[in-house]
Amino acid sequence: MAVESEKIKQLRIMTSAGMLDCKKALEETGGDIEKAAASLREKGIIKAVKKMDREANEGRLFSYVHHNGKLATLVELNCETDFVAKNESFQELGKNIAMHIAASNPLYVDAEQVPKEDIEKEKEIQKNALENEGKPANVIEKILEGKINKYIGDITLLGQSYVKEPSLTIADLIKDNIAKLGENISVGRFTRYSI
Repeated sequence: MAVESEKIKQLRIMTSAGMLDCKKALEETGGDIEKAAASLREKGIIKAVKKMDREANEGRLFSYVHHNGKLATLVELNCETDFVAKNESFQELGKNIAMHIAASNPLYVDAEQVPKEDIEKEKEIQKNALENEGKPANVIEKILEGKINKYIGDITLLGQSYVKEPSLTIADLIKDNIAKLGENISVGRFTRYSI
């Protein structure tokens, strides 16, 4: 199926994908721009996951200071090259993550940083609550797993829902940018100050 060059151009603007990728996606989806964009995004995420193992030794520090001057954040966002660190999309990502940290107050970057003692303590609290509700033991274990995963998601930056787009987690937001920029991106560390 021949695809109109106008549709290719429109899809390219929407996704920042290459011309050939846009043409192929449009051909695969019968010229449906929305389906083609979704297909490109999905393929980009798969490529992004492959890039997540690469070293990210460059990057920038980003800050956010709330308008009342009583809340501020500082976040280290890493990438592979200085070229990407200077990219406008990378800069915007860093600012958005710094603002998100101010709004959502995560305690850790990811699940690996959460101390085992904290997880065990939360498990005990949730287990006692479920037992007090009279839940059977075999059901408690299944419910407990979900509650602990939610707890970890709530206290870790990468697990939290992005404040500007709650359907995405911060991890999803970063993966989208890895796909868009073609380099691994990771959060090194962050801090949040408040008065």
